Amino acid sequence: MTAPRKPLRDVVAPDLDVLFCGINPSLLSAEVGHHFARPGNRFWPALHRAGLTPRLLTPAEDRELLRYGLGVTNVVARPTRTAAELTREELREGGEQLAALVGRYRPRVLAVLGVTAWRVAFDRPKAQLGPQPERVGGALTRVAPNPSGLNAHHQLPDLARLYGELREAARS
Repeated sequence: MTAPRKPLRDVVAPDLDVLFCGINPSLLSAEVGHHFARPGNRFWPALHRAGLTPRLLTPAEDRELLRYGLGVTNVVARPTRTAAELTREELREGGEQLAALVGRYRPRVLAVLGVTAWRVAFDRPKAQLGPQPERVGGALTRVAPNPSGLNAHHQLPDLARLYGELREAARS
């Protein structure tokens, strides 16, 4: 049986420095076919401020990430209004699929953007942000804050600093 087609295409290639992994697509991202498309999402500004892209990219340019050794996917393929709509089972199954994807493409670092999703998907209830002791699919694994505008715990300068650390981890 073939896996169902994802409503939002992964931006992935072999041997990336960092594969960013969101929780799941927003309804808008699925509609327009590009990652982190909601206005107010801080993913694109954080990448640029971190020095990971030479200019501020738009969601419509998400395939450009590959030119900079970066990629993007999601733990769960199903689009929702909020990540709170996802079930534990979806997150766990998504974690298994993510591990297979990472094993196939071999990025140096996997950056899961959302500690709660990481905790559920990989059964790590006490995990914190930052480097994780285990590798997923062979990649160094770090958990970074979710860039959603709904996540008020981390501001754009924090996101930029933490995302910048990901490339450093890939190079060490």
